[in-house]
Amino acid sequence: MSELQFVHLGFGADAVEYGEAWQRQRTVHAARFADEIPDTCLLLEHPAVYTAGRRTADSERPLDGTPVVDVDRGGKITWHGPGQLVGYPILKLPRPVDVVAHVRRLEDALILTAAEFGLETSRVEGRSGVWVLGDPTEQRLGGLTLDFDPRLTDDEFDPRLNGPEYAPSNAGQRREDRKLAAIGIRVAKGVTMHGFALNCNPDTTSYDRIVPCGIRDAGVTSLSEELGRDIGVTEVLPVVEKHLAAVLAGAEPLPRAV
Repeated sequence: MSELQFVHLGFGADAVEYGEAWQRQRTVHAARFADEIPDTCLLLEHPAVYTAGRRTADSERPLDGTPVVDVDRGGKITWHGPGQLVGYPILKLPRPVDVVAHVRRLEDALILTAAEFGLETSRVEGRSGVWVLGDPTEQRLGGLTLDFDPRLTDDEFDPRLNGPEYAPSNAGQRREDRKLAAIGIRVAKGVTMHGFALNCNPDTTSYDRIVPCGIRDAGVTSLSEELGRDIGVTEVLPVVEKHLAAVLAGAEPLPRAV
């Protein structure tokens, strides 16, 4: 792959509104397609916002009418906000693009990042992103067993209405699988857009107003929650850059088999 350049758009008090960052992505995407710039990763924080991918169902959106930005990436609804490092790698890949391989490379870089901070993470089959795995059901203390979990057995059950016992932000207390980093992308003209969101030290209760990524039987977490100390975006930023650059530099993307 071409050499990867990083562009810092804004963090903390300079966090970038989602619409502004989306337009910046489009501009960089066009320049990368025209080979005017090398592969580029935009890194930033957003002010609090919910964004919904193309597959988001109405039953996964906030119940109180909180605005949601509908976007052209894959995946479902998620939250962005303070304490979360967002990365938009805009890369030119061989066509036909192997989207799954691209997602796996992003996951690899984030798994290595978490490991450098002392947190073991993993993939979950059939679910993109980076996860902290929960205990087997029979070992959970005070958790819900799959046999009686209404999130899975009752079509009319809505976890957004049923309090902290089912809140995504409390998945760690229930010792369930919880997502540390979400990934949602789009590929246009062989160039990627959108990317990843890694929870460093956000208020994860923001996820309790939605069904994050459309997943009802797991939750969310952050580096700070899992490791018991405050780990901010600025501390994580250079580690993500290092591992993302290394993973992508070592990759030899191949066209998807047809």
